[in-house]
Amino acid sequence: MVERIVMAPQGPEFSRMVMGYWRLMEWNMTPQALAGFIEQHLDAGITTVDHADIYGEYRCEAAFGEALRLAPQLRERMQIVSKCGIATRAKPEHAIGHYITGRDHIICSAEQSLKNLVTDRLDLLLIHRPDPLMDADEVAEAFLKLHQSGKVLHFGVSNFTPAQFMLLQSRLPFTLVTNQVEISPLMQDTLLDGTLDQLQQLRIRPMAWSCLGGGRLFSDDSCAALRLELQVVAQELGAASIEQVVYAWVLRLPSRPLALIGSGKIDRVLNAIGALKLDMTRQQWFRIRKAALGYDVP
Repeated sequence: MVERIVMAPQGPEFSRMVMGYWRLMEWNMTPQALAGFIEQHLDAGITTVDHADIYGEYRCEAAFGEALRLAPQLRERMQIVSKCGIATRAKPEHAIGHYITGRDHIICSAEQSLKNLVTDRLDLLLIHRPDPLMDADEVAEAFLKLHQSGKVLHFGVSNFTPAQFMLLQSRLPFTLVTNQVEISPLMQDTLLDGTLDQLQQLRIRPMAWSCLGGGRLFSDDSCAALRLELQVVAQELGAASIEQVVYAWVLRLPSRPLALIGSGKIDRVLNAIGALKLDMTRQQWFRIRKAALGYDVP
């Protein structure tokens, strides 16, 4: 089973592994099959699910909601995360892709997510990307209104710098409970740019997206040395796959991230859970780091 972890002081409890539904429309599941898939990962302890309004060209949340209509009892067993703040050209009224973090848009987007997901509340709402035109006071107004109405229980951000995080936090009477950022051996920027240091200082748990590098880790020729090192470490740890090793590498970070899983195949989801049992040494962790970056520490 997957452990539950407190996200922040006075924050919610989420499962340490999170089921990401970014590619749901690519899985070609019927609502019945999706309901079964959801129940399987809930039974395994992955109780937190990650969405965004724009996923699947604005279709993923509604597809997930159709599954919940068939099995409404599953809602009380899960925590639903969603995001807003990006406008894509998948909607004809958007002549150009842009960020949009105005008060009315945030409220409207959250309320639409509630309808799509067939639920009366979101456990967590994130601002999806930093917006150069973000007015922190407007965002705070939207968050407060959604919180006071009971429509959103907790709030956070995604892909924010430490300064952007603290700007928004300075306008709120409650704690932002996460910063969802990309973390993988192929994307190590947040490990040393202060993002994870800030979250560790505040005792806030990051959420790590694209832990497997969007699949590049398995397909790109440039990742051959990394794959080889992962295979060696997998043998040393008795891991079932190099995927497990990568998730263990992310989970080894002292900020204790929650790792998002993006596969619609339940065997791969259950395999990923095995990462929680791996006890990776410091030297193994740095060997993977070196294989990914191509150089040793200074």
